[in-house]
Amino acid sequence: MALITRLSRLFEADFHAVLDRIEEPDLQLRQAVREMQLALDQNQQRLKLLQHEAEQLAKAAVELTASLEGYDEELDICLAANKDDLARDLLRRKLAADRQLQAAKNQSAGIEAQQQRLASEIDEQREQLTSMKQKLELLVSDDNPLAREFDHADAIRNEEIEIALLREKQRRVKS
Repeated sequence: MALITRLSRLFEADFHAVLDRIEEPDLQLRQAVREMQLALDQNQQRLKLLQHEAEQLAKAAVELTASLEGYDEELDICLAANKDDLARDLLRRKLAADRQLQAAKNQSAGIEAQQQRLASEIDEQREQLTSMKQKLELLVSDDNPLAREFDHADAIRNEEIEIALLREKQRRVKS
C-alpha cells in the first residue's frame, strides 16, 4: 500500500511539473500583478471611505458638543427660574446628546484604528506590487530575444577577442 501511495505522489508531482512548464510564467505573473493592483485599489478606496466616515463623525461630535453647551445654558436659565419640569426635559436631551457624543468618539477611535491597519496594509501591498512589477520586467526582458543577444555579447571571452585581433592583423597585413 505504501508503494502505491509513493507512486501516486510521484506521478502527481511529475504531472504538476508538466503543468508548470506548459503554463506561461509571464502571463501568470502579469495576472498576479493585475490582481495585486486591484486589491491595492480596493484598499485605497476603503481607506478613503473610512476617512470620509471619520470626517462625518468629527462634524457630528462638534455639533453634539455645541448642543451640550446650549443645553447647559438653558439648564442654568430653567434652574434659576425654578422650572424643574423644563430642566428634566433638558437633562433628558442633554444625557441623550452626551451618549451620542460618547458613541461618536468610540466609533471615531475604531475607525482610526482601522485606518492605521489599512494604511500599513496598503504600504505592504505597494511594496509587494513594486517587487512583482520588477520581477515581471526582468522576466519579460529575459524572454526578449534582443536582450539574450546582448547577454551573449557580454559573455565574450578574452580568447575570442585575441583570436579576432589576430585575424584583423593578418587581414590588414595582406591588404
